Amino acid sequence: MSTRLPIYELAERYRVPAAGTAELVQAAALGHEPGQLQRWLARGVAVLAAALFGLGIILWLAANWDTLGRMGRFALLQGAVLVACVAAALRPGLRAPAGLAALLATGGLFAYFGQTYQTGADAWQLFALWTVLALPLAFGARSDVVWAPWALVATTAVALWTYAHAGHRWRVAPGDLGTHATAWIALGLIAAGLSRSASRWTGAGVWSFRTAATLAVVALGASALGGLFHSKVAPHYWLGLLLLAGAGALLAQRAAFDVFALSAVALALDTLLVCGLGRALFDGHHGDWFGQFLLLGLAAAGLLAASVQLVLRLSRAYGEPEA
Repeated sequence: MSTRLPIYELAERYRVPAAGTAELVQAAALGHEPGQLQRWLARGVAVLAAALFGLGIILWLAANWDTLGRMGRFALLQGAVLVACVAAALRPGLRAPAGLAALLATGGLFAYFGQTYQTGADAWQLFALWTVLALPLAFGARSDVVWAPWALVATTAVALWTYAHAGHRWRVAPGDLGTHATAWIALGLIAAGLSRSASRWTGAGVWSFRTAATLAVVALGASALGGLFHSKVAPHYWLGLLLLAGAGALLAQRAAFDVFALSAVALALDTLLVCGLGRALFDGHHGDWFGQFLLLGLAAAGLLAASVQLVLRLSRAYGEPEA
């Protein structure tokens, strides 16, 4: 919280003259530039430039599709990957943004390869290849700037794999439980690989883990909800509840605690439990609708309040920030 407003409130309360108020503001260094501004501003601009470079290459290639031959397009994309990788290897200060540019350019190269040669491969295979080949780049960069988008690419590969092995449909049916369970395990392994305990090897920071954990929770929760609203409740719902409860219990431990990830898991659990109660109350039942809605609302409010209290209590106990 900024200290500027409390200083002015104290000055008004004790009738401090204008000169004294100016001295208080100066003593609090409110008029000075934040100490880390230059460093973080330079990093932020470098990351933005790298993202624009990677996306710009892809968009420029699309805009000049008819003027470049096949070899020219491949040369442009491969040259972008090469330049970004060389910059990351030779300039440590540019390693993270250059790694991001290389990651984006690699994706563009694979997309163009798949479009040009029509290999017949499913989209998940290109994303999986992109994920695997980008691993050395992410390990070398050792930064959230690369690991967070890598987690997004890896999660997309898992989602497309699920789509391909579920009859090329976004469906949740009892016969697809093995496919979805395998996908959930893969998403859990991605999140675990980017967790705090593995950071000594990966160099990934907290936002990479939070990205992977959030995407895993969304995928698991969506599949579990699909199982709940199947004509007959599919086992995805019960397995999803079990896995989320296990993830919540793990994240509640001091060694693995993360307030952001635990909050996401708690929200998903609350959503599944409330929706499950809603189906139990309204499925084939024609009783008192007002009472049923009131009960559902009270249960949702109670679950949310209990979850918030638990997360805040753990956050204070472990000394973690609450936001």
